[in-house]
Amino acid sequence: MADPKGFINTPRELPKRRPVDVRIKDWKEVYQEQEFSHLQKQAGRCMDCGIPFCHQGCPLGNLIPEWNDLIWRGEKPEAIDRLHATNNFPEFTGRLCPAPCETACVVAINAEAVTIKQVELRTIEEAFLEKRIVPLIPDRLTGKTVAVIGSGPAGLAAAQQLTRAGHTVAVYERADKIGGLLRYGIPEFKMEKSIVDRRLYQMEQEGTRFRTNVNVGKDITGSALRSKYDAVVVAIGATNWRDLNIPGREAKGVYQAMEYLPWGNKQALGELEDTPEINAAGKNVVILGGGDTGADCLGTAIRQGAKSVTQIEIMPRPTQERPGNQPWPTYPMIYRVSSAHEEAGERVYSVSTQEFLKDKEGNLSGIKLIETKLIDGKFEPVANSEKIIPADLVFLALGFTGPEKTELLTQLEVDLDDRGNIARDESYATSADGVFVCGDAGRGQSLIVWAIAEGRSAASSVDKYLTGNTQLPFPIEPTARPLMV
Repeated sequence: MADPKGFINTPRELPKRRPVDVRIKDWKEVYQEQEFSHLQKQAGRCMDCGIPFCHQGCPLGNLIPEWNDLIWRGEKPEAIDRLHATNNFPEFTGRLCPAPCETACVVAINAEAVTIKQVELRTIEEAFLEKRIVPLIPDRLTGKTVAVIGSGPAGLAAAQQLTRAGHTVAVYERADKIGGLLRYGIPEFKMEKSIVDRRLYQMEQEGTRFRTNVNVGKDITGSALRSKYDAVVVAIGATNWRDLNIPGREAKGVYQAMEYLPWGNKQALGELEDTPEINAAGKNVVILGGGDTGADCLGTAIRQGAKSVTQIEIMPRPTQERPGNQPWPTYPMIYRVSSAHEEAGERVYSVSTQEFLKDKEGNLSGIKLIETKLIDGKFEPVANSEKIIPADLVFLALGFTGPEKTELLTQLEVDLDDRGNIARDESYATSADGVFVCGDAGRGQSLIVWAIAEGRSAASSVDKYLTGNTQLPFPIEPTARPLMV
């Protein structure tokens, strides 16, 4: 156990965010560094409970009480070993995961949860700082080859596990750089891309090969890939975005969030010679969708110099406390304020968009809204509550409905389930021999921790398929579900 009275005597403390007026002028990450001694005290709040529900809250099964105790004792090398035992990329999850482990923390029953996410992040950052993150090169090669399609967190996790098992692994990515949504969907102020690049360097040193600008299904067929490699792992994500087909959808200025965010990242990294193709500078921006992707659009628009930003959500505003039907240890839908929400903009709840308005040239000029009430599970309009707000740009952050239905899926000869995801069995195997699927492509839109956990599990099944046995861990079954309602 860490500090026996830590959870009683030490209040929860997170690192401070940089001042708003400073951070909106650049694209750097928003958090300041926390003194390690302060972090140790936070780790000491872990009470080493008899049944650590944080394990159940975390899809990766992170050994949270163990590395909390080690950090409290200052045993950083041992802490990173325990952290890496279950998670290939704690520097990603420590920045991007919504931390269901914390809402499942036993301390959180009647107090504020242990800062698990921050301890995780600082543990890996200390390891990088002390140059403890080195390539883990396999002792021998198996002679087997694996193609991984997609370079998001699921694909990278599968690739690293399989490379370390001794297989020759090539990761195919249709974009010009590796990382998937980690690179093109996550703004620089949430995770600087140098964080991705340093992990990719480790993977390259271990032997993983990366093939960018290759659109599998067009540049090379799925069937050709199956013939060339002994196994194929499909990790293409759930990038088929949900649209809003209402009058005026064709107006110039209405974009999907993932049409916009990559331009912001390119701008942040200085990769553009001119202004971004989609630029919020000086414009009235409206974001439809109240989730993390909407907040990413908000922070990006602020840094581009938007005139105004309004984020709209059809659901009622969540409560500050846990709803009665979402008890501990489930992940509650409560009112949360991200760093972007602190910076600028207005959040509007319980409204539905009826129409996109446009001028004579077809440019977006505003949107027509109506207030709604949630009655018996349905959104009912409130009479005489219509209003129009100005809008030069609208970003649709309404989620995703599964993998894109391209020729790739036909070429691979994989079946789909009734939700439109790639069907798989308990070993992540699809209906096509030697083809496996992991991450959002099989699960549907989900969290980064689920993607990494599925990538690790799929790698275990692929290793067993290729060699007859495996020593790779198998964290979760494909049908596993989080502690969420």
